Amino acid sequence: MTISEESLAHHDAVAALNRAAFGGEHEAELVRRLRADGLVASSLVALEGGDVVGHILYSELAVTVDGTPVRAVSLAPMAVRPDRQRRGIGSRLVAESLPLLRARGWGAVVVLGHPGFYPRFGFSAALAAKLASPFTGPAFMALELSPGALAGRAGQVLYPPAFGIGH
Repeated sequence: MTISEESLAHHDAVAALNRAAFGGEHEAELVRRLRADGLVASSLVALEGGDVVGHILYSELAVTVDGTPVRAVSLAPMAVRPDRQRRGIGSRLVAESLPLLRARGWGAVVVLGHPGFYPRFGFSAALAAKLASPFTGPAFMALELSPGALAGRAGQVLYPPAFGIGH
């Protein structure tokens, strides 16, 4: 298996993967809207024999802490082909993408995801708890890529319209 930057040639396979993994159109449509709005910060695919078996997308996200903007991204969606799940593909996608984001100067990542999966990579619900958002609880997590990027008393996350989330 190899991890590489997504190319235009992967778009149809990524859409099909998201439909299969999530059982509907929502995530495939989210990816389409984020691309159309020019918000994709990083999009990686996991390839086996030329087939897309996994995908992870990070998009620009408006985050402020104590009124100061933070250079942040949202991790959404991440998908693995149903017949290839629980084999480490998602973990590899996360593990290989975070250093890439750090090298590109992103300060923080926010995710709404499984609380049993993301903490192993350093994501924390406690760190995200001070960020006013449409989400709360153990599935809403954040990770600092740059030490202190989310330091402060209180912050806010504003998702772009592509997410279809009211504020």
